[in-house]
Amino acid sequence: MHDLYDIIVSLSEQFGYLGIFIMMTIESSFIPFPSELAMIPAGINIATWSMSVYLVFLAGTLWAILWASINYFGGMYLGKPVVTTLIHKYGKYIFLNEKHYDKSEAYFEEHGSITTLVWRFIPAVRQLISIPAGIFKMHYGKFIFYTALGAGIWNAVLILIGYIAGKNEDKIKQLTWEALLITVVVLGTIIGAYVYYVKSQAKKLRKLEKKIEKQAHKNT
Repeated sequence: MHDLYDIIVSLSEQFGYLGIFIMMTIESSFIPFPSELAMIPAGINIATWSMSVYLVFLAGTLWAILWASINYFGGMYLGKPVVTTLIHKYGKYIFLNEKHYDKSEAYFEEHGSITTLVWRFIPAVRQLISIPAGIFKMHYGKFIFYTALGAGIWNAVLILIGYIAGKNEDKIKQLTWEALLITVVVLGTIIGAYVYYVKSQAKKLRKLEKKIEKQAHKNT
């Protein structure tokens, strides 16, 4: 593992920003290639002044946005016909029907923003969230904003880990583990706050509806 990591760091230094492009392209596809293997070595090279922190951050984040957009439009133009056809033909065998699809679409319309942001921090599946976002036609501007926010924050964390730890693999593992723990806590807090907000808004809406009904009843 140590030899493999040295090779990746060496390739990152040798190919520079092109190497980041290539590795982030792989990471954004269906191949299980973690972004940690692209951005942490880049952070190490920043520490040795062989790469620019600004260009590394932009390269990693913009490339993530580009491929997320490709997956998004793929889901938009190809995903829905495939999904609906599969549900129609085989949904009964896995207890799925058109109502489940409609509910998923309604969920994504209401909660797509927070879902896109949270999934960007989940390893191995972060690139997959772009597909349902496209299938359910999430507003593209919102999709790009939350994709850029999630990818940008995580890339900054990984770059910082590489910059601080250097080629100390044990230190990298320690900092990566700590970053994951902090991420879990922060995401849990964000999700909890979001759920509380949604419930409070729904409660206010119900009160308003009851008030309108009472007023309408008085008027009649």
